[in-house]
Amino acid sequence: MRRTIVTGVRGAATASVVVLALAACGGNLGTAGGAGGDFPDGPVTVVVGQDPGGSTDLIGRAVAELASDELGVALPVENRPGANGAVASQEVADSEPDGQTVLVLNASLIAITSLVSPDDAVSLDDFTIITGISRDDYVLVTHPESGLATLGDIAASGQTLDFATTGVGTGSQLSQQLLFHQMGVQGNDVPFDGGSPALTAVLGKQVDVASIQLGEAYPQIEAGELVPLVVFSPERNEYLPDVPTAVEEGYDVPVAQYRALAVPAGTPDATVEALRSAFEAAFADQGYQDFNEQALLTPHEVSGEQVVEEWTAAKEKYESIVEEYDIDLGAAG
Repeated sequence: MRRTIVTGVRGAATASVVVLALAACGGNLGTAGGAGGDFPDGPVTVVVGQDPGGSTDLIGRAVAELASDELGVALPVENRPGANGAVASQEVADSEPDGQTVLVLNASLIAITSLVSPDDAVSLDDFTIITGISRDDYVLVTHPESGLATLGDIAASGQTLDFATTGVGTGSQLSQQLLFHQMGVQGNDVPFDGGSPALTAVLGKQVDVASIQLGEAYPQIEAGELVPLVVFSPERNEYLPDVPTAVEEGYDVPVAQYRALAVPAGTPDATVEALRSAFEAAFADQGYQDFNEQALLTPHEVSGEQVVEEWTAAKEKYESIVEEYDIDLGAAG
């Protein structure tokens, strides 16, 4: 069954409400189709540790709705925001390992937030990763009247620049801290609670620059209201092909937001495989692929083993480079 997922991500900020116009699920609320055994035993809850309307929430809802066809049960999404997703992650880690509770897990919580609050760190050891989902790239933007058109302009400005972040312990903060330290540029870290207020601060010329997830910044870039200076992805983003990466510019700042689906450690292999098959079916749906394109997401539908390998390597790299440049992510300035 093909479904159409209508998203307003290009045309609105993080708080935008996204409508999922999906076909009725028929008899999908009964027994599992092909999962086998006692799983699933009723609806499978998909937990999101962020507020409704943001990128993580939209992704979780799109995947959950389409995976329900394969599992034969509903996959309701529950938002449990708090501590950059740590609250929800701990709740899921402590839940029964029966596959009935699935978490949409952000890589930043594992690889970055732990650098700020080690006591609240979430470990991959507490989970079995079902599959990777996608990559959400950060782009450094400025106001057209800032006088900054390239990283060279920033380096030559000789100014202490105010840079907005989407919060403490986020990829937005890390990307700018690393870039400014490597460039030898003085900057004031101005944290906001999410991408929308950070974006507003740039548009209102309250700050000089901000690192924003592309899906949130793209409408203003397209409208000429923001100037993209650099992207922090490993390679150029297909939606901004003319904008260089920080790596291309000579700076070791590969920072992006990756997401994965996870269940508590100890979940039976057969259950994990049933969930993986359901989510792979969702990924293959043309409606979901259209959603990725509309939301400017880069698919990264890799195995759970690869997710663990990549996120562990990222955490080690960030720990090393933060120590090298003596960066304090726990406080502004």
